[in-house]
Amino acid sequence: MIAPVKVVECPRDAWQGLPDFIPTEYKAEYIKQLVLAGFRHIDAVSFVSPKHVKQMADSEDVIARVSTSLPAGTEPPEVIGIVVNEKGLERALATPGVTTIGYPYSISAYFRRANANMTKNESRLLVEKLRKETLAAKKDLVVYISMAFGNPYDEPWGAEIVTDALDWLKGIRVRTVSLADTVGTASPELVGGLYRELKDHAAGMELGVHLHSRPEDAEAKILAAYEAGCRRFDSALTGLGGCPFAGDNLVGNIATEDVLAALKKAGADPGIDSARLGTLLAMTNEIRAKYAHAPLVN
Repeated sequence: MIAPVKVVECPRDAWQGLPDFIPTEYKAEYIKQLVLAGFRHIDAVSFVSPKHVKQMADSEDVIARVSTSLPAGTEPPEVIGIVVNEKGLERALATPGVTTIGYPYSISAYFRRANANMTKNESRLLVEKLRKETLAAKKDLVVYISMAFGNPYDEPWGAEIVTDALDWLKGIRVRTVSLADTVGTASPELVGGLYRELKDHAAGMELGVHLHSRPEDAEAKILAAYEAGCRRFDSALTGLGGCPFAGDNLVGNIATEDVLAALKKAGADPGIDSARLGTLLAMTNEIRAKYAHAPLVN
């Protein structure tokens, strides 16, 4: 029997740091093509200040265009909108088509201050508000534990710190959590070992991974997580994007095509149309060439 598995495609993460603005209509068409190819879960947009992330200045318009362009009878996908503060939450909740709110909860004090200017207590209070507001709005919530697989800032790190965050999230009824290797330094052994250690704490939750990696290590990391029991994987076509703090230009999002190949090797099939996938890879390479000034991926 083929094991059920969920692939979350992440154009938002792929695009947010690009130097040139991708036109709104192109973003909407891209997300539409993802849906038609069989991607049911899409980390599509973020609701943040356009002064800091200009690529996401048109999030509301992008989602509106996607919603009106899908062929009649197409099942709407899960659309994740990332927020980092209450203003972003208000925008996301007011945007029809956004079904899930996403929040990056960092267990690194330095990373949390640099990205959100929040203390640990302030960040936890915001997550509690997100849980309350999403429940009231009948929307889902996914929390990403940033720095889950290591901390490069000379701060304390260990499985017990990640476990503490996971137990707290479970206690406030967060039901979907993704463990993020924010700077892409985790080994396959660490990915598999930590996932195994945490999954008992995640009983009743969906526990996924959002991994960054050098291309040559990607398959081993995906298979390590899968063999440890993970069935939710975040990725981006051609590996575009990722954390700018990794300090290695080859460390980025794990390429979706590599995730699909690894899962196939493991006997899992997320149901993506291979012919339409080729069209999407061509579109992604067009984005790399025109807006990212990055080499094409074969």
